[in-house]
Amino acid sequence: MKLGRNDLCWCKSGQKYKKCHEAFDDRLWALKAAGHKIPTHEMIKTPQQIEGIKESAKINIAVLDYISEHIGAGISTEEINTWVEEKTRSMGGIPATLNYNGFPKSVCTSLNNEVCHGIPSPDIILKEGDIVNVDCSTIYNGYFSDSSRMFCIGKISPEKKRLVEVAKESLNVGLKAVKPWTCLGDMSAAVNDYVKENGYTVVREIGGHGCGIEFHEEPWVGYTFSRGSGVIMAPGMVFTIEPMINMGKADIYQDEENGWTIYTEDGLPSAQWEIEIAVTEDGAEILSY
Repeated sequence: MKLGRNDLCWCKSGQKYKKCHEAFDDRLWALKAAGHKIPTHEMIKTPQQIEGIKESAKINIAVLDYISEHIGAGISTEEINTWVEEKTRSMGGIPATLNYNGFPKSVCTSLNNEVCHGIPSPDIILKEGDIVNVDCSTIYNGYFSDSSRMFCIGKISPEKKRLVEVAKESLNVGLKAVKPWTCLGDMSAAVNDYVKENGYTVVREIGGHGCGIEFHEEPWVGYTFSRGSGVIMAPGMVFTIEPMINMGKADIYQDEENGWTIYTEDGLPSAQWEIEIAVTEDGAEILSY
């Protein structure tokens, strides 16, 4: 039900609806009438909420910067987990992955043919030629941030190097395609086209997600949507862009023993970078990287 023009706005700004989100809602409803899927009000973050997410992201970025300075051959993935745990808490944050739906560690570390959700272990030692994704998520003052980076251990093969580079560039392609009042599928298709042009595939079943008030929110951000499909990207939406790029086929499977780690079915390497962004009036702002 539409609010009265003189009612207080749904965003809790304290302003009257007519001076706050009435024009915003009118634009959304016009798009809905034209056949588009529109975001719910719960998907729209206020400026105050976005500032809270940014404060959380400062910790997330600092943790990944610390890992970048210390990671190398001979380091166990359990040591990375300890760094994340200690650095996050020293800055007043909480690792968001710890105990999330039963996940046992404070960070995900995914090596080579592991697509995502790798579980740190003292038995997994990084060695020359490995590529590893470190996926870090933080809670600070109730706000969530989420981003990941790829790390190349020592000298890696040219094939792995190119995979990592294309995966990173796919983020820039996606970021440029985030335009307010257009469809999420436009961004999705841009990423998929770029990846395919470079000879790789994008994982279909796992993608990005809304983030900020909860760890995982709507919308789900897949990378096989067609242009003109998916939810409208409205200013104030916050979500992650994190396509998982496989050197071989897109097919994946889940570890039956731990119930978490995802692998490429053909055993070839996979790479992923992740950023958290806010849709703005003229494009997108990176919150965490």
